[in-house]
Amino acid sequence: MAEMYIRVAEEENEEPMEIPSEDDGTVLLSTVAAQFPGACGLRYRSPISQCMRGVRLVEGVLHPPENGWGNLVYVVNYPKDNKRKMDEIDASSAKIKRGDQKTSDLIVLGLPWKTTEQDLKDYFGAFGEVIMAQVKRDVKTGNSKGFGFVRFADWETQNKVINQRHMIDGRWCDCKLPNSKQGPDEPMRSRKVFVGRCTEDMTTDDLRQFFMQYGEVTDVFIPKPFRAFAFVTFADDQVASSLCGEDLIIKGVSVHISNAEPKHSNSRQMMDRVGRFGNGFGASERGKRLMRVR
Repeated sequence: MAEMYIRVAEEENEEPMEIPSEDDGTVLLSTVAAQFPGACGLRYRSPISQCMRGVRLVEGVLHPPENGWGNLVYVVNYPKDNKRKMDEIDASSAKIKRGDQKTSDLIVLGLPWKTTEQDLKDYFGAFGEVIMAQVKRDVKTGNSKGFGFVRFADWETQNKVINQRHMIDGRWCDCKLPNSKQGPDEPMRSRKVFVGRCTEDMTTDDLRQFFMQYGEVTDVFIPKPFRAFAFVTFADDQVASSLCGEDLIIKGVSVHISNAEPKHSNSRQMMDRVGRFGNGFGASERGKRLMRVR
């Protein structure tokens, strides 16, 4: 079967993006999640009943409706808990910002390698006055690290930009406030994140390729024997910080990203976390094995 594309959008009234299908006509959830990070399924409005219908998902594979994909626009589903959590974070951020009305440097994740500072200024200039735009680059090669920063003169513009996704140079990007800015007496933030709920078919290459869309990845570690989690280290701590607390879809599986505890952190905290995200054996035994590995 020749390759075909289905039309997918984040909301019904938004411009859709074409997503490629597999040879058998199905669509991989990981293909959708590559363009819409965090996606856990698709739905569409029935032309007959005008009700929303869910697309059948089996082991990370989305199957077409009875009459095929057609020319319908399919809407992305996100985990409800994650959406509620992000809504709370956005509301909290908005409440704080209304108090002082000061803008901040926003991190722009998922930039295409070819994007320049001028491209950022041109794109975000359509929303309002841009007072700073920067693409983070490797000191030695000068190549983009896949993310950057932008700052606006007006807080209302900043708030509008944060609350939507952005198509920059043909790729969907996310623009957000970096998590909890470091104070003068706080230790340096870690560049490493903890990836929980991993499955055994996830390789270091799989994780590296997936997380490269957010920024330069310097190391990926999967403990052996397998313990249902991994560690990913970025070149920049801003990227690691901005991903913490997110639920992302990798190879059709929802994984949770959190802070990677420093080596001197409390071992009970680590055991609790492994128990929460792991599987296959008891939390106590997982904690003991983890301590031996570390």
